[in-house]
Amino acid sequence: MMSGLLMRSLDRYAVAFFVLLAAVAILVPLANLTLPAGHPLHVSTYAVALVGKYLCYALLALSVDLIWGYVGILSLGHGAFFALGGYAMGMYLMRQIGTRGVYGHPELPDFMVFLDWKELPWFWHGFDQFWFAMIMVVVVPGLLAFVFGWFAFRSRVTGVYLSIITQALTFALMLAFFRNNMGFGGNNGLTDFKDILGFNLQAGTTRAGLFIASAIALGLGFLICRMLVRSRIGQVLIAIRDAESRTRFLGYRVEAYKVFVFTLSAAMAGVAGALYVPQVGIINPSEFAPANSIEVVIWVAVGGRGTLFGPVIGAVLVNYAKTYFTGALPDAWLFALGGLFVFVTLFLPQGIVGAVRQGWGKVSRRKRSGDEPAKPASQAAE
Repeated sequence: MMSGLLMRSLDRYAVAFFVLLAAVAILVPLANLTLPAGHPLHVSTYAVALVGKYLCYALLALSVDLIWGYVGILSLGHGAFFALGGYAMGMYLMRQIGTRGVYGHPELPDFMVFLDWKELPWFWHGFDQFWFAMIMVVVVPGLLAFVFGWFAFRSRVTGVYLSIITQALTFALMLAFFRNNMGFGGNNGLTDFKDILGFNLQAGTTRAGLFIASAIALGLGFLICRMLVRSRIGQVLIAIRDAESRTRFLGYRVEAYKVFVFTLSAAMAGVAGALYVPQVGIINPSEFAPANSIEVVIWVAVGGRGTLFGPVIGAVLVNYAKTYFTGALPDAWLFALGGLFVFVTLFLPQGIVGAVRQGWGKVSRRKRSGDEPAKPASQAAE
């Protein structure tokens, strides 16, 4: 059964996506590590980290598309799950610094020594182990999403009300993490990371490894989402999106399906945040900012929600444009982003992928109608 579902999920479009992703995962690090700096095909270390960040954003956008595009849950707070996964990774990286910190304390991070903490808080224990940190990367955002979804979906909160509550959730977390007494670095967050699994984070090979790990995570996330939406569960999720009351009337436990997919989506966002932090070198409360979660929704809308391919394309394109325009026209970027969203809403309501599919469908229908032989006059008269 599982093999049959896998084969149904791997159509020619999915295979093309995996081939392209594998090519990027292999060629970009090779171009960085093997080609000299003066070579025209050389990829700088900065570019490797930048594209790796785009891959993390693509996984985050994919997690939002899973719930918005296929279940109709518009979350404006997925940046919170992304940030929680990032903080879990940041806590592990901080524990690896040890005596190499500014204050040289063997156990307490520098910010705790500066704030005169006497001992390590209980929730920091275990983060000196990589396996424990990786479990927390998935469990912490997943558990928060499960609890939130359990109460919200059982109360049948939907539509704009649910979106507002998710926005309030991430805003509340941002305010909490800004406080120094929370034990997460306050306004400055967690930074000055040294290594991961014993490998220097500034080394080119380590950055290449993180880049490849981000590509693998994106590929696995895409495959999980693809298999889910092609399964019977996926058909129920689409039915919930299109006619929730009718689906509930047919006997399906709508709330259970929603909680399941919302938790899975949050866990994926947490993995994206965990891979993002070692590549950018910092995690602070600004990642909880509500504007970040809204921006993710824009990526999905631009690429095409309910397609899985679209959010990946939208995340990469929008963030590349952001990188370019913030350097070339820093004052105009926000206007460009707003204009892009308005343009997509008015002229490409199905996003880039949806527009391409619609156009290709029209071309295919015209081609088929043109290939049909003309009927004889006698048959036409009949």
